[in-house]
Amino acid sequence: MSKPRLFYLAPVRMPTEKAHGLQIVQMCEAFALAGYDVTLIVPRRLNTPALRGVQDIWAHYGVRRNFALVRLPCLDLFRFFPAHPISQLTVIATYLLALLVWLMGRRVDVLYTRDPWVGLAMHLFRPRTPLVYEVHRLSGSRWGQKLQNFVLRRALVVSITGHMAEQARKCGARHVLTEHDGYRAERFAEMPSRAEARSALGIAPNAFVVGYVGRLHTMGLSKGVDTLIDGIAQAAQNGVEAELLLVGGPQEGVELARRQWQALGLPAERLHTVGTVPAEDVPRYLAALDVGAMLLPWTEHFAYYASALKLFEYLAAGCAVLASDLPSTAEVVRDGETALLVPPGDVAAVAEALHRLYNDPALCQKLAENARALAPHYTWEARARRIRAFIEERS
Repeated sequence: MSKPRLFYLAPVRMPTEKAHGLQIVQMCEAFALAGYDVTLIVPRRLNTPALRGVQDIWAHYGVRRNFALVRLPCLDLFRFFPAHPISQLTVIATYLLALLVWLMGRRVDVLYTRDPWVGLAMHLFRPRTPLVYEVHRLSGSRWGQKLQNFVLRRALVVSITGHMAEQARKCGARHVLTEHDGYRAERFAEMPSRAEARSALGIAPNAFVVGYVGRLHTMGLSKGVDTLIDGIAQAAQNGVEAELLLVGGPQEGVELARRQWQALGLPAERLHTVGTVPAEDVPRYLAALDVGAMLLPWTEHFAYYASALKLFEYLAAGCAVLASDLPSTAEVVRDGETALLVPPGDVAAVAEALHRLYNDPALCQKLAENARALAPHYTWEARARRIRAFIEERS
């Protein structure tokens, strides 16, 4: 008996330095492990200079070659108008035209997308094929809301936060599953010891290491690294000798963090930066940490619609998690059990939390062990199995 065929329709640049590329590719791998015959279908676009030479996305993202990749032609105006909305609309429109031609005569059992325009087109042209819309944000514009609500009412909806799931139901969605993002278990199967990881980075084995992994900014917003550095500086006044490991970019964000560190008079040798690294290398940096920090500021996006990949990777690595007390984060971890949660932007609370963790190794160890025990629920493969069951129950 042949496997059911799932087409993942993603009108995005692939590969990309943004987190959604990693999420999409890892979910394609996970759906294949869950028993689907998976094809990822993306537009053929000119990539950034840093990624232009990547031919093998499976190797680039560190995943199995257990799904197919199809690149469809599109009209890419981003090189001429990089910040203009017409560029995005043109890519999507021409990608959809090519997609509809490519789909002719092909058997497909599940259509899966994160894009409402794709969802609309698939509902209109393949109305009998189960359509899954994975929603990552709710549109703020009037016409965007109309488009998204149309798709929400007609698709099987996978929401990455519980709050967004409730909002989708209010918009008319009938079948909604909440599934937070996750991590790839195989990447964390053979992590180096803490001593080995620190030795490779030139960090003393008995240091108190706080880390942040991921892009330092998103959509022009700070992701809390500035708050973390201020908290480390304030904690230092009470004897906390923390070292900071930053894994990610862009480089201008790294330089901004370094200038802040220096301006606060913190020792230069306690700041370690490695820039952007391949996804498969992230666990060996996480292995060096005592504390994984995710101090997102309060914004509507971060509070209700974000499901940060770094949180699940911190859990998998067995870090003590220090995070902002946002509704989206509190859906995953509990204060004092699997994380320490602090008010967003509260530098004094960050300093106090670091002081507690520094002076109470037993607490740090308890949080790390509880985090590691929670992590298996959030593997991509477990997520894919639950989504498949959701699809089959309602198709």
